[in-house]
Amino acid sequence: MREHRLIPRSDGGVIEVVLDGEPDARVLLYHHGTPGSGLPSPEMVEAATARGLRYVAIVRPGYAGSTRRPGRRVVDVADDAAQVLDAIGASQCLSLGFSGGGPHALACAAAIPERVSAAGTVGCVAPFDANGVDFLAGMGSENIEEFGAAVEGPAALHAFLAGYAETLRVVTGEEVADALGDLVPAVDRAAIERGYAASLAANIRNGLEPGYLGWFDDDMAFVQGWGFDLREIGVPVALWQGEQDRMVPYAHGVWLSRALPTVRAHLLPDHGHLSIAVDSIGAVLDDLIDAAGAG
Repeated sequence: MREHRLIPRSDGGVIEVVLDGEPDARVLLYHHGTPGSGLPSPEMVEAATARGLRYVAIVRPGYAGSTRRPGRRVVDVADDAAQVLDAIGASQCLSLGFSGGGPHALACAAAIPERVSAAGTVGCVAPFDANGVDFLAGMGSENIEEFGAAVEGPAALHAFLAGYAETLRVVTGEEVADALGDLVPAVDRAAIERGYAASLAANIRNGLEPGYLGWFDDDMAFVQGWGFDLREIGVPVALWQGEQDRMVPYAHGVWLSRALPTVRAHLLPDHGHLSIAVDSIGAVLDDLIDAAGAG
């Protein structure tokens, strides 16, 4: 049964957590995309529970019901994750991040490895200063403008997000593919139209209900130092990346597949960004579970 819980944060704020599945099941700690809120699709819940997993989505500061934390770094999610696991009585988890959640899943693997049996990423962005990756190359025009604004500085990013977020705060399932524009190649548009549209739109609307500052803080965190060294991650990492991805280009996944010492990489020529979450979520979870066992 779906549950939303507010868990006290060490700085006095609260962390919203979305839970679904049996309370005593193995925890799948899910890190949502940018923007988002952790509201799962029915397919995600079905795939997780069928594999004996409890879906536990940690909503990052500034999104939905989680108190904003200005100036947060990617690594700061690890403290929140540890508090969430303590609150629900879980000693360990599988840490899975989609899109902008990917770096946060890796942060948990790096900072609290004793709590993470394995980490997984789908369409994960590489660090902005990654040697050998042109960060913006291959992105859709919306992301080029967005991250260009983040690099320019807070004022420019505020100006960009203030307009774009107003569209997405009220987006419907029928509108979401068009609203994402150049970020959605044919393979992802087809995935949205197969039934993912309503879930995707609801997830975005919920995350942006209090405004766009969670999204702002994500972007600023992505283009600065993440606060941990990818090369020091010792837990198994399952990485999934589509070659047709226009939100997080293929080169990011290739770079990460070479930088992460414990990675099992799936670099898929026929997938985009969203299509993996729609068509291959069962395979992603099976791989993550297997990686944990192998580790």
